[in-house]
Amino acid sequence: MSNQNASSLANSDTPIPVVQIHPADGSAPRTPNPEHGSHRLSASKLKDKLESLGDNMSRESTSRMGDRMINLLLAQVLPGEDVSATSSPNGDSKSSPHVKDRRSHTYVERPNFSIPTMSSNFRRFNSRIGVAFVFQNQLIHLFTWRQPTQTLSFLFVYTFVCIDPSLLPVLPLACCLFFIMVPAYLTRHPPPPTSFPTDLYPLGGPPLADAPTIKPAPEFSKDFFRNMRDLQNCMEDFSRGHDAVLTFLTPLTNFSNENLSSLLYIILLLTSCALFLVSHLLPWRFIFLILGYAATAMGHPTVQALLDTPANAALLSSLEHDSRSSLLSASKADIELTTSQEAREVEIFELQHRPLHNNTGEYEPYLFSHSPYSPLSPARISGDRPRGAAFFEDVQPPRGWRWADKKWTLDLLSREWVEDRCVTGVEVEIEGERWVTDLHYEVLEEGGVRKHDRAKGRSSEVGEQEREVLRRAWESGRPSRKGEWRRRRWVRMVERVGASY
Repeated sequence: MSNQNASSLANSDTPIPVVQIHPADGSAPRTPNPEHGSHRLSASKLKDKLESLGDNMSRESTSRMGDRMINLLLAQVLPGEDVSATSSPNGDSKSSPHVKDRRSHTYVERPNFSIPTMSSNFRRFNSRIGVAFVFQNQLIHLFTWRQPTQTLSFLFVYTFVCIDPSLLPVLPLACCLFFIMVPAYLTRHPPPPTSFPTDLYPLGGPPLADAPTIKPAPEFSKDFFRNMRDLQNCMEDFSRGHDAVLTFLTPLTNFSNENLSSLLYIILLLTSCALFLVSHLLPWRFIFLILGYAATAMGHPTVQALLDTPANAALLSSLEHDSRSSLLSASKADIELTTSQEAREVEIFELQHRPLHNNTGEYEPYLFSHSPYSPLSPARISGDRPRGAAFFEDVQPPRGWRWADKKWTLDLLSREWVEDRCVTGVEVEIEGERWVTDLHYEVLEEGGVRKHDRAKGRSSEVGEQEREVLRRAWESGRPSRKGEWRRRRWVRMVERVGASY
């Protein structure tokens, strides 16, 4: 097949118009209009300038070195990659962490950002994107009634599809036949030049022209710059549409106004439940038919002229304002939210220590800990020292909470928290300062000395035996004396810190 009939696709018609969305404050940025500038872009001048720059540049090795330098510079400027300590693809959890990618980096390999790769991909993309802009321009012509016969034909086809949805699979095949293969055949077998319009069209004979092919638009050609023009307009359309959608939906759905968002959530939930029950009873064919006709009629120039008036614009603005006001008033009247902060009680244990050999000495303040450091606690058995703060002022509320009371309160019900934690081997003060003091049994000291002399390295076995001896001594009421640790419980209220808008 010959490539002499190859051509590139580009929108050679009028430029695709930019969607105009006017915000209320008028603060949205706009794309600068080239007509307002004093200089215009010339493709030939730009091509000559770039060719002259290319002649003055060095060879391929120099350009590669420059690309490497740019990549190294970007690696220093751009933020580092997000590394997660997840398992590797082969299931080895001990391997080095790999880059976390939301698009399944385990199965999809993508190159890192590179200016040469970005430039090459953009040139390739821009030279091939013309077909999308041609299709977009054809849709604009169709729905703006540029040729009424085409729009009416579309409505006829749409009507048949709405009446009988089983015809929907026929549409792609029919489009392939009439919009791809028939034009290609007419290009391959063009009609002979004749001055008699009544002559029959020759259907036989050899092909008179080469088969049409589509090639990318050459760089610095008119089609290439047309694609760049339409691409910039599409980016502007997407940016304005994105901002308009966020401006409309975000205040309603992000719970900045919890009453309004809660009311909208209830409405959507009830509507979903109702549609789940009665959707099979609705005439969906007729609904889609009416919606399609209404959307197509909105693009007619006469209808646009009637709608695009100051009176209609003011009417639409007032309707939008009234609907929002009614939603706000309904949300305030029907939705009642709890404004009080969630409150919890936190505890801290004041620990005091006295050497075991000093029976007549006083207990000295040690620290404030989140654990009571009871005789049978794992930290106590393993020989770890208690951890905490030295002063009350150093105790901080949990993250996301703040103090609701001005000071700590002593827990007068010492027996309750001792029984809740199943603490044994302690003496509980029911009156006075509510200290919970350790009890030291002589049988423990004798057994512990013998175990220590027998084997110094078996600390876990000694701990288990010590626990059993302590339990039996406490149950049998063996004689004891006060141990080296005592503690009491302090409580304080905290409330959750809410977000302020």
